[in-house]
Amino acid sequence: MGARTLPTLDLKRNYARVRDEITEALSKVLESQHFILGPEVKALEEEVEQYLGVPSAVGCASGSDALFLALMTLGIGEGDEVITTPFSFFATVSCIVRTGARPIFADVDPRTYNIRPDLILEKVTPRTKAVIPVHLFGQMVPLEELRKPLEERDIALVEDCAQSFGAWRNVEGKPLRSGAVGDMGCFSFFPTKNLGCYGDGGMVTTTCSDYAERLRRLRVHGADSTYFHKEVGLNSRLDAMQAAILRVRLRHVSAWNEERRQVAERYRLLFAEAGLLDRIVPPEEAKDNYHIYHQYVVRAERRDALLAFLGERGIAARVYYPLCLHLQPCFAFLGYGEGEMPVAEALTRDVLALPIFPELTAEEQEWVVETIAEFYHL
Repeated sequence: MGARTLPTLDLKRNYARVRDEITEALSKVLESQHFILGPEVKALEEEVEQYLGVPSAVGCASGSDALFLALMTLGIGEGDEVITTPFSFFATVSCIVRTGARPIFADVDPRTYNIRPDLILEKVTPRTKAVIPVHLFGQMVPLEELRKPLEERDIALVEDCAQSFGAWRNVEGKPLRSGAVGDMGCFSFFPTKNLGCYGDGGMVTTTCSDYAERLRRLRVHGADSTYFHKEVGLNSRLDAMQAAILRVRLRHVSAWNEERRQVAERYRLLFAEAGLLDRIVPPEEAKDNYHIYHQYVVRAERRDALLAFLGERGIAARVYYPLCLHLQPCFAFLGYGEGEMPVAEALTRDVLALPIFPELTAEEQEWVVETIAEFYHL
């Protein structure tokens, strides 16, 4: 028997829970021989609309395309500015650059890792056309602080919801769901997401019927009907097999998110019991937030040494993210330098994502925490 190991995410365990449902759903698609867009995609869009409480959901080929399609729909282009976070996945900013617009960065909250609304508003100029807040690691940005000020300035609010399907905030007794607050919400269905498919897939939600109409046109080369192109768009169509898989998994995602929350709470208790809270800072769930813990990201003293120690003992952990976006070589032309986003830059030096998935057992979590305690008590 080989050495004991633990991945950061075990997709096989999750698949085992829905194998029969997935097999049945895929069989129906194969029998239909309808593989691109079509009834399965339409049904998924309608089910997501109902789940999130939004008028329109438009499937596309990936989360990266979802962001780019949203900015294309808004007409963002050369000379425009779009404000976003420096602490996120690359696609959050590459979509801005691809339109010809200029990314403007605002620093993040050291407790939630999310972009700060007050700093966003400080960055607004007459050239600002949109803001892309990222609901990072499964926790929403307090968008209610942004909606009215941005509306007054005619600035679009595009939510990056790639890591937050099912997250929400309680605002004045009402739930504000990720993807249902801004002008558009952009989702990724990459396999590792809380709601993931078995390939690539994405979706844009919107409350505006005009935006929905243009999104549907842009995802099929800008055509309203076959071979008649109103504008130049993309080939960004969600395929029916991925939609069928997502329809199955959508039925379970709320329960799986709740299981992730239980795993996160168990980690917090175990760290406290082990006396590690002077070395490990668990992620903080902001007041009124329903955090879905796409990742369980702690701040760790001597992070790199701890990462290596865990790996040597068979426990996988990852760094999200090792270099801020404003310091990436490909964005050097923007002119940012070290020290301009001090909180985000500090996070890159000490954040560590520990194993988390709905099927993670209490015994496995105890092993993780005991191993971390061993490292710090050497």
